[in-house]
Amino acid sequence: MRSVRWLLAVCGLWVGAVLADPPPGYDFVGFDAGLAAAKASGKPVFLYFGRYGCAWCDHTNKKTFSDPELKKLYSTHYVLVYVDAESGRRVTLPSGERITEAELGTRLNAFATPLFVYFTPKGEKIMQIPGFKTVQDFRDYDRYVRGGHYRDKTLLEFLGGKS
Repeated sequence: MRSVRWLLAVCGLWVGAVLADPPPGYDFVGFDAGLAAAKASGKPVFLYFGRYGCAWCDHTNKKTFSDPELKKLYSTHYVLVYVDAESGRRVTLPSGERITEAELGTRLNAFATPLFVYFTPKGEKIMQIPGFKTVQDFRDYDRYVRGGHYRDKTLLEFLGGKS
């Protein structure tokens, strides 16, 4: 019996270590509320596509979103939206169509998490970025989006790479 309790305790620690909610301390809202807030405020949307059990989401939360300056930057300039990539909750697209959060992931080709998607205040997709990213990466994406550079160049062109 003692070994069973020990095994359950170890498994509980492992599962707890990989669960990933939105980063703590950020004011993430659901998809529908986020799109409505973006339209009302004129701020772009920063959508974080995560899921429970995603070790890379947890890593991103701990290593990147723990930066206080990044938190201030994104909390001030974006409507923050969190979507559970495996959820059956229903959302409403800008077109008025109702689908589940999981279906939204399929439409965005979100086959791995984390995935970060930027939208205009009107709900038009600007870009999507998969995988773990650093604080500097998110600062670069912010300059690209809020500076409106996406209107006339690709992200790679903006960052100095080749398209």
